Amino acid sequence: MHAPGSVGAVSLARRCSRTACGRPAVNTLTYVYADSTAVLGPLATYAEPHAYDLCEVHSERLSAPRGWEVLRLAADPTAQGPSSDDLLALADAVREAARPAPAPVPLHSTDDPTRGAKRGHLRVLTPTD
Repeated sequence: MHAPGSVGAVSLARRCSRTACGRPAVNTLTYVYADSTAVLGPLATYAEPHAYDLCEVHSERLSAPRGWEVLRLAADPTAQGPSSDDLLALADAVREAARPAPAPVPLHSTDDPTRGAKRGHLRVLTPTD
């Protein structure tokens, strides 16, 4: 019996994708088939269906098929959280979302009613045009 609010035997931490390995994952392995390249980098933000999370031991032992290149990307030890570029992009997105919608273009009194109504650079034509 599990305590209320617990998830039982399921662990919320990501584990190594290798069979029978229960160690915590520290790196993510992806393949670029077009370039015959295996890319091993820092643990991805979320689990991808076509990527493999590996523990430290299996990351060090990783080998690729003959003719393939293994590209090992090291984590930036000085990066603690989002970069300034990430924060600026987020601020720009928030500003854009908060910007009011443009006002509709009013009909001009000089529009020729026999030619339809003009709105901006477009003209609404009647069936007789």
